[in-house]
Amino acid sequence: MLQRIFAIFRARNIEFVRDRSAMGWNIIMPVVLMFGLSFIFGGGDRAEYTVGILQSSDTIDETAHPFLRTRYMQFVVVDDETQGFRKVGQHQLDLLVQLDSPPRYWVNPDSPKGYFAELALLQTFDGRIEKGQISGEAIRYVDWVLPGILAMNMMFSCLFGVGYVIVRYRKNGFLKRLRATPLRAIEFIIAQVASRLMLIITITTFVFLGTKYFLDTRFEGSYLVLLLVAFVGATALISMGLLIAARVTSEELAGGLLNLVMWPMMMLSGVWFSLEAADEWVRQVAAAFPLTHILNAARAVMLDGAGLTEVMPQILALVAMSAVFLVLGAVLFRWHPR
Repeated sequence: MLQRIFAIFRARNIEFVRDRSAMGWNIIMPVVLMFGLSFIFGGGDRAEYTVGILQSSDTIDETAHPFLRTRYMQFVVVDDETQGFRKVGQHQLDLLVQLDSPPRYWVNPDSPKGYFAELALLQTFDGRIEKGQISGEAIRYVDWVLPGILAMNMMFSCLFGVGYVIVRYRKNGFLKRLRATPLRAIEFIIAQVASRLMLIITITTFVFLGTKYFLDTRFEGSYLVLLLVAFVGATALISMGLLIAARVTSEELAGGLLNLVMWPMMMLSGVWFSLEAADEWVRQVAAAFPLTHILNAARAVMLDGAGLTEVMPQILALVAMSAVFLVLGAVLFRWHPR
């Protein structure tokens, strides 16, 4: 018995070592990911709090007030008061401060980080400063993070549920048998998108309704607009999974490629925290991910009551990404393992 176990053990190890692409990704991918995250989120005095400075100028003069030299705080310019209120309510800003006469500040009473940022402001402010109240109901963190949880679940289901399955079909010869039929690559891809799309929308709707009922999560917009955002977003993610799996023949390599795409998307798209204080180039990279547009549109609908017109830029971006991914996936699609 031990000899048989050892024979299978040895054969599987040899198979993995001979699969140079899979072995390379298993070694290189974690190293590249760690270096990338270290470069993006590294730094000595990393900002722990994000404070908006309400002013018309594009630059912040640190000599204007001692508070602007507080360590561990990232100061960003806010030129629109209404937009600043919205960001404070959604935990994108921990504090909103106006240093011009009359000096005022606004804080979300349900924000723990906003509480400590307020203490730091009051300690450095010698004169009198007025505390403003944010109009409307304060947004809980669970309300803010729910779109991220739903979108992240969609991402995992779309990418692994399609990309990994296609590679397995190719490896076990199922695609080779389909190639003998009149079925074309684009027809097979469209069928895969439609099938996974129906499952994802059904599951996401069930989860959304469950959290809405049990947690009484906030919803200000239209359910139809949100459904459209979910439909277009899921299509873009499924199309991305199909593109990744278009020519891959190894399940190990497919897993490495999918993780290489998903982890940066999950970290940089604003699932868990706002990118308000991130560098400009980080926000530009995040704009290339479908998940970023899904989250921006979903939060605008659920938290701000945005209509179809307001989220149309995100929807058009997702439609364009879907078209590009589908066309490239159909062109690069391989039926045979070799």
